[in-house]
Amino acid sequence: MITSIRLRDFKNFADETLRLGPFTVIVGANASGKSNIRDAFRFLHGIGRGYTLADIIGGKYGDGGYVEWRQMRGGADEITRFGCQSFSISIEIKTSDSVRMRYTIETATGRKNYYDGFQLMNEELDGIGRETIYTNRLVDSNPIREQDDDLLLILRLAKYRGLNEQNEFAMLTRERPFLTQFDQNPEFRKFMETYHDDIDLAVKSFTGMKFLDLAPDRMRPPSFPRQTVLGDSGENLPTVLQGICADERRKKTLISWTRELTPMDVEDFAFPVDPNSGRVGLAIREANGRKISAYSASDGTLRFLAMLAALLGPDPARLYFFEEIDNGIHPSRLHLLLELIERQTEERGIQVVATTHSPALLTAMGDRTFENTSVVCRLPDTDNAIIRPLKDIPNARDLRKEQGMGRLLEGGWMETALYFTEAAE
Repeated sequence: MITSIRLRDFKNFADETLRLGPFTVIVGANASGKSNIRDAFRFLHGIGRGYTLADIIGGKYGDGGYVEWRQMRGGADEITRFGCQSFSISIEIKTSDSVRMRYTIETATGRKNYYDGFQLMNEELDGIGRETIYTNRLVDSNPIREQDDDLLLILRLAKYRGLNEQNEFAMLTRERPFLTQFDQNPEFRKFMETYHDDIDLAVKSFTGMKFLDLAPDRMRPPSFPRQTVLGDSGENLPTVLQGICADERRKKTLISWTRELTPMDVEDFAFPVDPNSGRVGLAIREANGRKISAYSASDGTLRFLAMLAALLGPDPARLYFFEEIDNGIHPSRLHLLLELIERQTEERGIQVVATTHSPALLTAMGDRTFENTSVVCRLPDTDNAIIRPLKDIPNARDLRKEQGMGRLLEGGWMETALYFTEAAE
């Protein structure tokens, strides 16, 4: 489980840390920096997928020009904090009650004496409380010419081969994080064997992220058969639900939650097949026999179904990031959505990170979710934003009991409290 992410000079964060639990809620005003946190997770996800730094930041395009990976919002010009030439992201991973790891990467968008472009400055994988698995840095005394294809790195590796820690020199691609180059470098095969589990876990933590920005219009069309992966906007919803319904136990759970989360008296799901195209559609059957197609279902119903598809599917992601999780959902149903997420994160060992503007969601959240809620706030007269756990704001616990978090959010109390707190510090 990822327990924290630290951002230094990344977008509008000078040096801020977000603490994460199984279910983490991020609240804040528009343009405060909530989506920038999502971008930081996307950057790590791109590392896990083996992309180059240029691909991660600037986008990756496949044959024929289709977009395989969308560029980071703002691109290279706005990925670093204003006036800075590099940024770093550090993430802590808890592997068990006693074992943790920290991965840190520092990236520059151009530097004197080096080629003009994205470049790896520093990178480290650290077994917290155990040893540094590896760390590297650029060889500053030996500037690399623009025409060179490789970048010489100094790698300080953890103990292996029966030796104390040692320096190794290796010619590695200068465009991609070293974390995903171990398996392609025969010189470090022994090292890879010794620390395979640690390195593999770090990579899987990044590849196992899913970013859902659900759009009902993308969920309504039929899907091609056997499309079992839910798209980032909710594509392939019919066939993903069809796969869930193939398991009787999961089907009952799906129907039960759909009844709870919507006013519909759902009895079953139908998946009509178009005889011409072979595509699979979606229809909801109520107890009175009425069928409601995906084209007629409300936006909120489809968003609920997509969240259910993600959380109940047979092969869930390690971490889901939902933007504006309350969008299109009636306030009276938000407590059920919170209950669903809390239960699934506990039972299946997955993580969910969600942003929200909803006072109703904050009012409905239970104690456990409250403990893992953070406020993102942009300080007055500055471009910088801060991240603070909601529970740590003075008097937050008492005011929550007396007035409710939703009312405090509507009145702007959180931002005001943080302005005074930060000024006092």
